[in-house]
Amino acid sequence: MFLVIQFAVKQFVGGSQKAKTTVTDADGAIVQVATAPTQVPPYSERPNQLDEGAAYSHIPQLIAPIWPEDSKLDIVVTISPSFVPSPLSDLPKDLVVFEEKQFGLGNWSDKRAVDTTITVPPSVQQNGTLWGHFYVGLSGALLDPTQPRYDPASAYHFVFPLTQYIPKKKVLKTRNLLESKNATAEEEAHEEEEAEPSGPIIANYYHPNISLSFIPNSGVITLPQMHPAARQYLRLEATGARDGSGQNSWYYPILFINGFWQLKTHMTLLNDTVKTLPMHIDLNNLADWKFKTMASIDTSSKEAARQAAFGAQLPGGGDGSEIDMIKEILLDTNPILLGVTVIVSIIHMVLETLAFGSDIAHYRKKKDNVGISVRSILANVFMQLVIFLYLVDQSQHTSWMILGSQAVGIIIELWKVTTVVNVRVRPATPGSTIPYRISFEDKHKLSETEEKTKEYDEIAFKYMYIGGIPLLLAYAAYSLVYDTHKSWYSFIIGTLVGSVYAYGFLMMIPSLYINYRLKSVAHMPGKAMMYKFLNTFIDDLFAFTIKMPLLHRLATLRDDVIFFVYIYQRWAYKVDYTRVNEFGQGGEDEAEVDKKDESKALPPVPEKTVGSSKSKATAADTGAATKRR
Repeated sequence: MFLVIQFAVKQFVGGSQKAKTTVTDADGAIVQVATAPTQVPPYSERPNQLDEGAAYSHIPQLIAPIWPEDSKLDIVVTISPSFVPSPLSDLPKDLVVFEEKQFGLGNWSDKRAVDTTITVPPSVQQNGTLWGHFYVGLSGALLDPTQPRYDPASAYHFVFPLTQYIPKKKVLKTRNLLESKNATAEEEAHEEEEAEPSGPIIANYYHPNISLSFIPNSGVITLPQMHPAARQYLRLEATGARDGSGQNSWYYPILFINGFWQLKTHMTLLNDTVKTLPMHIDLNNLADWKFKTMASIDTSSKEAARQAAFGAQLPGGGDGSEIDMIKEILLDTNPILLGVTVIVSIIHMVLETLAFGSDIAHYRKKKDNVGISVRSILANVFMQLVIFLYLVDQSQHTSWMILGSQAVGIIIELWKVTTVVNVRVRPATPGSTIPYRISFEDKHKLSETEEKTKEYDEIAFKYMYIGGIPLLLAYAAYSLVYDTHKSWYSFIIGTLVGSVYAYGFLMMIPSLYINYRLKSVAHMPGKAMMYKFLNTFIDDLFAFTIKMPLLHRLATLRDDVIFFVYIYQRWAYKVDYTRVNEFGQGGEDEAEVDKKDESKALPPVPEKTVGSSKSKATAADTGAATKRR
């Protein structure tokens, strides 16, 4: 997206074409200044004074590189708990962590790396900042700005923090619900004694890997239009020199302290127990477009995480850590496997959409309840509702997109119920504590096959209860004894969602049992089932390649058994698609069938003379003929 935007801007703005802009100087006078790159002379040819009538701008409009693009550079990096630089000659050797000479600016093959160990200063252990002092200059130049012979035309110095202040995630307090009340009361009293801050807890973190990248070939930059994320790494010429117009200046080579790949999971929390830390420094060249993209994404993700920590609601939900999750996947996953996963994910999404559309179309066209397990549909509503409540209870920053899709799934399942039965609110039986009850009534008088479907559905669920309820109780007992929970509500929701993951395949068993008793699969949504069948194998691929809980992995593998049984039933109970089946489905399109039936029912009309007495028909005769047809 960045490259497309840059290309579009160049097409409309004109890139390097000459142009002029109107600015206001410090005295309020309006002047026109050149904005074309060719108007910025080399730094060595800078004038001693401004042109006649020119105004000095404290914020330059255009900035050009101060040194040639193929310069050889020397760089020294030191660490200090102070922002103020100390003379390089007085620094202990253990504080000089990086020193390289004759590094080729723009030489993509020139790469340097250093591994060392640093001693953490006491102030940094007490939540202080560890500063990195960066000294950069042309090869052979004096780099120490504290020396009298220091020349800002050939060297520059800047400071950048090597530690980061990141909000801690709140840890949910859980406890064993079977503990004695006395022990729980003691813990709560101890927690009350500790003063808990009202806002987020900010902690000091350190990452051992530091990547330094020079950005060659940046060219002439329009400073007011530069993205703030990239502008923070820009160092202007230190003396404040301008060209003849007073509006343009120069900048030193951009040194990008690249923290894009620094994940919080790889960082060390600094405290008084941390005495020494490892440090790995890489030095290389980086393309300008990569620099701007990485700087923009890194800055925006850190700002989003900071706002979320202080209670701000981010668009789409989340807590600002989503970018770190993507980075972790890119770092820890094999590129070939990652590419396969992306392609398979797209296929999975397409198949899910097709299955969704086929499922709705099947229920819209179905005119009877043959082969449909109403109890299974209601059970699916209950399971999706449990998962929805679990997401709300366990995730403080769950994406609204996930919650929204789950809610839509619940609504669709409820709609399926209304297609097969009438949902009514009826007065409760006398003596009941609840005045009204929800009643599921048949839409019409059931046929013999529909009655059999209802009977088989009851039988299947009876055996499901016999097998599933003991397993559910055993799982609940295990979770209650060995696991910790926030509250009894969380325990109930967690137990139910675990049962949904582990035993969700039982919801397909009634349909398979009905197929077996009816010796037919004609009533099943064939297309939707095949789309889901293909998605099952895709889920199997994810189960072996992506980290996930064991219960969720079992939930993906359990569907294979169900669908293989369904495939066997399709083979055993053949369907002739050239005719209408015994349940009024299949065959030719209904509209075409009705048209053919109507044409067969109408007798040919003999050609008679208009006005003939034999060809006249009364309204009664027409109605009778219609009734006979």
